Amino acid sequence: MGTRSFLRRWNGAPPAGAATVAQPDDGIVFDDVEAERGGRVVLALPALSLTERRIALIGDNGSGKSTLLRVANGLLQPSRGHVTVAGLDTVAQRRELPGVAGFIFQNPDHQLIFPTVGEEVAFGLTERGMAPAEARRQALALLARHGCDGWAGRNVNDLSGGQRQLVCVLAVLATDPAVLLMDEPFSSLDLPTQLALARRIMALPQQIVLATHDLDLVADFARVIWLEAGRVRADGRPADLLPAYRAHAIAAAQDAMSA
Repeated sequence: MGTRSFLRRWNGAPPAGAATVAQPDDGIVFDDVEAERGGRVVLALPALSLTERRIALIGDNGSGKSTLLRVANGLLQPSRGHVTVAGLDTVAQRRELPGVAGFIFQNPDHQLIFPTVGEEVAFGLTERGMAPAEARRQALALLARHGCDGWAGRNVNDLSGGQRQLVCVLAVLATDPAVLLMDEPFSSLDLPTQLALARRIMALPQQIVLATHDLDLVADFARVIWLEAGRVRADGRPADLLPAYRAHAIAAAQDAMSA
């Protein structure tokens, strides 16, 4: 069974009985945004509004996918313009953003900061003022809901790559964000682990904005945005954009081989 057919049922509405999370009324809005690195503009979005429940970011390496996500999460401040997430300005209201938008790194080792799973999952709650005992109670309950009973005391270094990535997701979910910003979270995983983790994530009620090179994974998303040199090259439905991007990738590969 291919990735697309395996995940088709989880890319639409949440499954029956799934928890509901309030979706951001205003979505993610980029207003005349530019971002720079080393004095060079690496992202230029005159006007872009992200409101669909499942949005994919595609494009070659260096196209601006990660930069867009980091600007949306406040990790990188725009050099021009404004970004709002659920009405929160990513610069002026940066401290409030983690309660609305959660960020999942490509490499879990860049995200995990505590030695044990329980500490990692509870951290976001204590950072928001929850008493440690209550934070631990809620962390244990979250782990149990996701089939991770007994994980609280495990050392994160003893977990597999897929398990560490799942812990990263659960640590973000602990604070009930409305949006998950995900930067190629499956790229370092083998196929069975990738499918299992993707299935868990796609069943979540949160809005997901996912940067990926796996076109099959996002074939049933509501919207695909193709980035090139930090700008939107195309924006539309997967059925329209994915074949065009495949053709672009094939042509680029042929050019590279003949050079």
